Amino acid sequence: MSESTLKPGVVTGKGYKTLVDAAKSGGYALPAVNVVGTNSMNAVMEAAAKAGSDIIIQLSNSGTAFFAGAGMPDGFKAKVVGAVAAAQHAHLLAEHYGICVAMHTDHANRELIPWVEAMLDEGEKYYAQHGKPLYSSHMLDLSADPIDFNLGECARLLKRMAKLDMSLEIELGVTGGEEDGMGSEFEEHADNSRLYTQPQDVLQAYDLLNPIGHFSVAASFGNVHGVYKPGNVKLRPEILKNSQDLVQKTHGTGHNPLHLVFHGGSGSEKAKIAEAVRYGVFKMNIDTDTQFAFSEPVGEYVNANQRAFRFQIDPDDGTPYKKAYDPRKYLRAGEQGIVKRLQEACEDLGSKGRSIAQK
Repeated sequence: MSESTLKPGVVTGKGYKTLVDAAKSGGYALPAVNVVGTNSMNAVMEAAAKAGSDIIIQLSNSGTAFFAGAGMPDGFKAKVVGAVAAAQHAHLLAEHYGICVAMHTDHANRELIPWVEAMLDEGEKYYAQHGKPLYSSHMLDLSADPIDFNLGECARLLKRMAKLDMSLEIELGVTGGEEDGMGSEFEEHADNSRLYTQPQDVLQAYDLLNPIGHFSVAASFGNVHGVYKPGNVKLRPEILKNSQDLVQKTHGTGHNPLHLVFHGGSGSEKAKIAEAVRYGVFKMNIDTDTQFAFSEPVGEYVNANQRAFRFQIDPDDGTPYKKAYDPRKYLRAGEQGIVKRLQEACEDLGSKGRSIAQK
């Protein structure tokens, strides 16, 4: 196996760094898809295999809780054990899809720092047993707090993650809109300077975190969670270039030294996506679009089989509807919707056919 290829499955440590570097040097980015259960996770892996692309699977705190089961009485425990269960599912199955998968957790604000710490507790146990972490990376989103607190906590937790061969994703600037209760208010038509990250802040983060371990930056350049009317979201990818240029000039690094992340990718203009990738974006988050891609075909199936969702046996003619209301039918329709939508995402990001998984 050459240095440019990896064993299929969940990648961590050096493997994760290889995946990131391959995307950046190859001029493409990987879709990072939020999942909430085995149906959506399996669909993402199937989509990646079909596209010949590697992929990033991620879960929000409410996504991990849902993975554990919405009926679990201890909500915090659900967020932790759900995260463990999701990662173990991926570790078990990802290699059989023949692609590389990075496992990641999404936004965690100040209130969710204990969640990240609890996941690291579990990650340390897993590392001690298996020699690798449960997750490739975690995100700490303290963009709503003062930058000194933001970066101080990021440094503290990155020191712990680095010992587990993990990466940290941070956020500088505020991504508008809302995702699972996280995010900031987005005022359409408003010129909100908070939606644009300042290069000097990115340099401060680089100075502090780069000596500690591997990290990536979700820098805001007008991106917004969710899908809004065309023309209301003003993406300015050149802001990413400004941050890259400042770090490169200050530290004498190579081209695009920062590992950048594009949050709020759903509904974005394809030309702006391509421009962001040129400036060092290796990861684009997709949640809203895949939620709809799952739900639309499920709705179509239900509409086409309405009586099966009202009666087990038709009261008029005695027709049994067991085959029609079998959950596997409509759940599979939803999975296929995700698979189809992610083919487009892989095309847009240039990752189609670029998997570095060993064949």
